[in-house]
Amino acid sequence: MTIRIETPSAPRFGTLLRSALATAALLVSLQAFAAGGAGALPQSGANVHDIASLQRGAQLYVNYCLGCHSAEFMRYSRLATDLGLSEEMVMRNLAFGDGKIGDPMSIAMDSDDAARWFGKAPPDLSVIGRSRGADWLNAYMLSFYRDESGVWNNTVLENAAMPHVLWRLQGIQEPVYETHTDGGMEVRTVAHLELSEPGLMSPEEYEDAMRDLTAFLIYLGEPAQLQRKHVGVWVMLFLAFFALLAYLLKAEYWRDVH
Repeated sequence: MTIRIETPSAPRFGTLLRSALATAALLVSLQAFAAGGAGALPQSGANVHDIASLQRGAQLYVNYCLGCHSAEFMRYSRLATDLGLSEEMVMRNLAFGDGKIGDPMSIAMDSDDAARWFGKAPPDLSVIGRSRGADWLNAYMLSFYRDESGVWNNTVLENAAMPHVLWRLQGIQEPVYETHTDGGMEVRTVAHLELSEPGLMSPEEYEDAMRDLTAFLIYLGEPAQLQRKHVGVWVMLFLAFFALLAYLLKAEYWRDVH
């Protein structure tokens, strides 16, 4: 009597490839969702691989943001390494006070005092780029306006606790309202913003500056991405080459099975 042993068929290479692509697409969609619906906002154009842009963004951050918002997960020495700057340049242009090159980007303001003065302590911005995404951050910085009561507001984050600290650069925007009916009631919303008082920068210059600041905030959230994405290209090429070898080896082993 002959006993026939049936060998289970191995998954085809095309099936594995389709599964991998589907998984990658799912991860991308989840990342976009986690970024707070950034897909509905204009693309920022921020590029973390543009070192000159990161340098300009770092300068904006320390001059306009670091007074209230720390970045405790970033050290000045890491800035020097990643942004192609000498330690002397970093300490002279990006670090103020008696700090040292190995210190984190902390602030002198006490959190309890900040909460008492502002109603809420300004958050650390080390990972704001990862939680919000580049498109949201860029749109937020461009969307401050002065409402009818003279208070700063924002179309991306309504009634934000943060004042418009960059208004001298951008100027003052005022809203143009429109009225529509919602559920039988008239609702007034901001249709668009108009620049009523120019700032030190033209609108185009300010947009470029906020793109640089956004790029720096995205870099803060994951400094390793400057190296990770570069290495990732070679990893993907290696995996593709290995997958081809694995498929050829599978074909050789299974040639006599079927």
